[in-house]
Amino acid sequence: MARIEPLSPPYAPETQARFDRVMPPGVPPLLLFRTMATSERAWRKLAGGSLLDRGPLSLRDREIVIDRTCALAGCEYEWGVHVAFFAEAAGLTPAQVDATVRGDAGAPCWSAAESALVAATDALHHRAGLDGAEFDRLRAHYDDEQILEVIQLCGFYRTIACLVRSLDLPLEPGAPRFPARN
Repeated sequence: MARIEPLSPPYAPETQARFDRVMPPGVPPLLLFRTMATSERAWRKLAGGSLLDRGPLSLRDREIVIDRTCALAGCEYEWGVHVAFFAEAAGLTPAQVDATVRGDAGAPCWSAAESALVAATDALHHRAGLDGAEFDRLRAHYDDEQILEVIQLCGFYRTIACLVRSLDLPLEPGAPRFPARN
């Protein structure tokens, strides 16, 4: 049971309109969104992060960063949401999805650019920054706008992990769990 009671349908028209802007047609709003929407200010801050849109990264690169950030932060809820909704569309293989949780930047499933993303995500998680070599490695594959997006995504989804874990949200129905450790 969540620690803060989420909104339940039927939603006020303005709330439904906000959910419709971030959810695919016909898909009910996520528990996280329904919980955050209990506070108008909290919802505005979450949605105002402007990282719920596509941005300058490919869907694949975006999902690698998000999945890795969520895995490092122990946020099975958000990792599962992204794997369920986007992994297939992003072209992530089962081995790559697994590697977002159990692998590292040197995993053979990653291209050179993807390896740079994973390494940057790890550095941002562990040190809240990139050293010169990590930044240069990203720059070899991504432009400045994309690098800024990587940094923002890591911070944004770290915040999501703090929210989800602090609110003790249960997994969404049908969302996968972290892969079992061998």
